[in-house]
Amino acid sequence: MLIGEVARRSGVSARMLRHYESLGLVRPTGRNDVGYREYSGEDVRRIFHIESLRSLGLSLREVGRALDDPGFSPAGLVDDLARRTRERIASETELLTRLSRIGAAGPGDWEDVLRTVALLQALGSASPGTRQRAALSSAGDAPVPVEALVEAVLSEPDPSVAGALRWALARAGGGLPLLAEGLESPLAAVRARAVRAVAGIPGEAANALLRDALGHPDAAVHQYAAPALGARGVAEAVPTLIGMVAEAVRDVDAADALGVLAADPETAERIASALVGRLADPALDAPARRRLTQALADIPGPTATRALGELAEDGDRGVAGTAVYLLGLRGEG
Repeated sequence: MLIGEVARRSGVSARMLRHYESLGLVRPTGRNDVGYREYSGEDVRRIFHIESLRSLGLSLREVGRALDDPGFSPAGLVDDLARRTRERIASETELLTRLSRIGAAGPGDWEDVLRTVALLQALGSASPGTRQRAALSSAGDAPVPVEALVEAVLSEPDPSVAGALRWALARAGGGLPLLAEGLESPLAAVRARAVRAVAGIPGEAANALLRDALGHPDAAVHQYAAPALGARGVAEAVPTLIGMVAEAVRDVDAADALGVLAADPETAERIASALVGRLADPALDAPARRRLTQALADIPGPTATRALGELAEDGDRGVAGTAVYLLGLRGEG
């Protein structure tokens, strides 16, 4: 079989077949009367073997070893090929992600592209200061794409940088679907970062996500969601907030949120009744009862006043003293 026919049947160009011959990978069995190369059936099979191995990512040198070295073991080479392929995929995926983010930023010219690239690189810096400056500068001429901000927020361990990133994300708006995914992360730290980021984003869509977070099995998630909802006037957070006060978990934030909710008279009565009910729990220790009594400070209305009057006679001197002081502030002492 002449080289032209081999090229047609194998899909390997005549030029590549000559290159294989120059490397010693495949040699025509003979030549015809006029000196043209003639390939045997065995030669053609070897060509197909070469192409099959090349499709796995082997170099031509590695192909030659695989075909001609009887002691050559493929296991190590296959493992190495798999490693190189994973590295290449990771690199290409990173590039694709970066290109997608640059495109999402809507660059108007190459200067915009370069500024966005610089910001993305700064967000990935090993220096917390550099990352923080990148977050704070994201509200400038070249805003960082929301996807990049969400990824940075969910992975940032430094509290100061995380605060700057949450601020930048709130200014940018959006990202809630990605943050919702973060709330379901198997990593507790990621879930906590996600709910704190949601808490900083205004709007009803964020409120809805925070309402869902109230029922999350991770205590840290609903304990961050509740004060944020309370500060926004969402009364569904009241039971969680009262539990936080009793358990001394961010109790100051929780009490502040209850105070905001108590601006509505009807809600204030509900909060006061719930606090009184919790105070009646015989399993509560003295510090928890004092915190719950203190939480009545910012709750107006007759139910809270009546409760403080009863607590002023409490057997726990700390509870009684707190109640007397609060009644004095209300002009009831």
